[in-house]
Amino acid sequence: MKPSDVLESAIQGLVEQKFRLALNILGILIGCAAITGLISITQGLTLEVSDQLEMFGPNNIMVVPFEIRQGRGLVGEGFTWREVQIIEKTHHVKYLSPIIGSKLGSYNFKGKSYIANFFGAYPVYFEIFKTFEIEEGRALKQNDRSSCVIGHLIANPRGENEQIIDVGDRVTFKFLVKGKEKVSTFRVLGILKEVGGTFGSEDDSSAVIPFREAQQLFEEGNRVDFVAVTVDEQENVDYVIDELKERFEDRINILDYEFIQNQINQILGTIEAVLGGIAAISLLVAGVGIINTMTISVIERTHEIGILKAIGATSKDVLLLFLSEATITGIVGGILGSIFGFVLGKIVGDYINLPVSSSAVLGIMVILFAVVTSVISGLYPAWRASKMNPVDALRDE
Repeated sequence: MKPSDVLESAIQGLVEQKFRLALNILGILIGCAAITGLISITQGLTLEVSDQLEMFGPNNIMVVPFEIRQGRGLVGEGFTWREVQIIEKTHHVKYLSPIIGSKLGSYNFKGKSYIANFFGAYPVYFEIFKTFEIEEGRALKQNDRSSCVIGHLIANPRGENEQIIDVGDRVTFKFLVKGKEKVSTFRVLGILKEVGGTFGSEDDSSAVIPFREAQQLFEEGNRVDFVAVTVDEQENVDYVIDELKERFEDRINILDYEFIQNQINQILGTIEAVLGGIAAISLLVAGVGIINTMTISVIERTHEIGILKAIGATSKDVLLLFLSEATITGIVGGILGSIFGFVLGKIVGDYINLPVSSSAVLGIMVILFAVVTSVISGLYPAWRASKMNPVDALRDE
């Protein structure tokens, strides 16, 4: 038989078994849709995390104090002012800001209470994290007192139809400091542009106040929670990290762009693999269904197989005929499943406010996976059909 004849016979055989074809395609569609949808959502999450990570900056490092105590793991005691000065004097450090945070404060508007996340920092904080752009007003200056720069969501809380805080407003916040309630009023100097995204809501709900005021308000004394540093050149980041680790030994943890990126990639890679594996189980179940229906099809078409062999079809032709049916089933199911998966992923992504990566490469890989699964599943039934004795097959009724 010519390849065109084999393909034509395969299509005709599938058309004659519409219901079984539909069941096989449905099984493959569900598996492919699950794989495509879950992985596209995970890839979208990866892209968003990478975008959010860009805000950290490749020249920046965050120095977090901790010490290793036997039986207690990592215990943070904060930096002393002398230790902050040691970090500041390290060669190649361009900008430095000690930071106190994060401290929760609440504020009210028309009877509703909202939460803000407060940080105490130097004005240079906005030079270190340049991606925090001022939308209205200005950033902190050295002589500012009782002032703050607030995130987009503090001025525009979810559920409100209009901006509730403007530049120049004085806003009263309540804090719980060491078990006691404190009240402090700050004048809003600036409002930051919205960071947005799944992971940007914390930044959008943050407020930055002068470092000295944070020390007094939160009764921190000379204690510093962590230190943000900008290195003068990206190639000097490793040098600064090595210098600080040598000086502080095991008492600090340093977070830099590369370290955070690697940790995120490992976590998201694991999530993607687990979700993809779970979804692949659905496709394997569909493969079992293909084996079942094609085996039944071989049994029911025994007489037809005998006729084909009697008129000159070889065992190879019969094998290719049934494998062609499996391939067509995999292609149709894979295409429909990929399309449905991308649509489903987009719907879910919009619902949870997460971008979805609709990659053509992902779609092609899922289709190929569906075809391979279908072909492998159809191997035994096709082999069984090809090995039939034409005389015995023609006797079958």
